[in-house]
Amino acid sequence: MKRYFIYFFMFFLFAGGGISTYGQLYKTGVGARLGTFNGLTVKHFTAEGQAIEGILSTRWNGFVIAGLYEFQRQFPDVNNLEWFFGGGAHVGFWHSGSRYPHLGNSSASVVGVDLIIGVEYTFDEFPFSASLDWKPAFNIIGHTGWWGDVAALSIRYTFR
Repeated sequence: MKRYFIYFFMFFLFAGGGISTYGQLYKTGVGARLGTFNGLTVKHFTAEGQAIEGILSTRWNGFVIAGLYEFQRQFPDVNNLEWFFGGGAHVGFWHSGSRYPHLGNSSASVVGVDLIIGVEYTFDEFPFSASLDWKPAFNIIGHTGWWGDVAALSIRYTFR
């Protein structure tokens, strides 16, 4: 299953260059990320249809920092609604304690890779955007394994 997801992601990554681009709706957005991991997000467009995103999130009495490179495309015939995909890496630290029995009573440091796919709507009337995404991750170092439960709603204040 993981292999098929990676093939699917790679197809869109390489096909993304052939998809028409557009004038981006904002330059930088800063806001909150609410989901299985809660935290802060900053998204900055480096070129038309391409952005970097930094995410600082908390979970299991610790935190994870992720850096992502994303490709963003407009939905045909729908103003201000875009879809995006990309990938990156994360590093994190936590102490599970007895509050999270599935992790055991331990501390962990992790390093891994992330994928992301989602949709984003940017408001015309207000300087805000809202996005819903799924960001699965795979830890390579530390508490190794697949995190498929990372989904979130992000609300960002946008600078145009």
